[in-house]
Amino acid sequence: MIDILIADDHPFYREGVRAMLERNPEFQVVSEAIHGEDAIHQALKFRPQVILMDLRMPGRSGIEATREILKSLPDTRILVVSMFDDDESVFAAMRAGAKGYVLKDANRTELTRAIEAVHNGEAIFSAGIATRMLRYFSNPMPEKKDPTIDLADLTEREKEVLTLLSRGLSNAEIAGELGISMKTVRNHVSLVYDKLQVRDRAQALLKARDAGL
Repeated sequence: MIDILIADDHPFYREGVRAMLERNPEFQVVSEAIHGEDAIHQALKFRPQVILMDLRMPGRSGIEATREILKSLPDTRILVVSMFDDDESVFAAMRAGAKGYVLKDANRTELTRAIEAVHNGEAIFSAGIATRMLRYFSNPMPEKKDPTIDLADLTEREKEVLTLLSRGLSNAEIAGELGISMKTVRNHVSLVYDKLQVRDRAQALLKARDAGL
């Protein structure tokens, strides 16, 4: 069973999502939070496996709450559920450590799949957001690079793996592309994450983009 915390300042939405999730015997809503500070408090108290996090809430935002929660509970998976799909909101959530981002108009099947995906350690996004992200990463590199981002520690093979990740290839596809085993790909991906000091593919892609890879 997946323990879930719902953080949203709209009671009608919380009630609707809770009722929808509780129809699934694999989900258990352990608590609800009405703003960012409350989300932090409830997360530390109940230690849910997954948090559904709104971004725009009174007081501390969902972004701030996400950062604060992950400092104490790094294994908690945070799925942003928001009505805003602008680039600033999406990438701010990713940088804060969110594992996924779906819009509030997601249906039951989409939300269920997103919760299960982030619980399993995957990164997942609404279809429209995923398309925009792919377009963003495929655009020409910006001239100005962040001097704090450095890929020099990566080996040539690790850079190849990161480049293929940025094109949206799965581990299996990367293995086929490079002619190496899945285990070797996983090892390379793990080393890339460690060297870039990121938690997942989404954050690794951000660093690669910022560094001009």
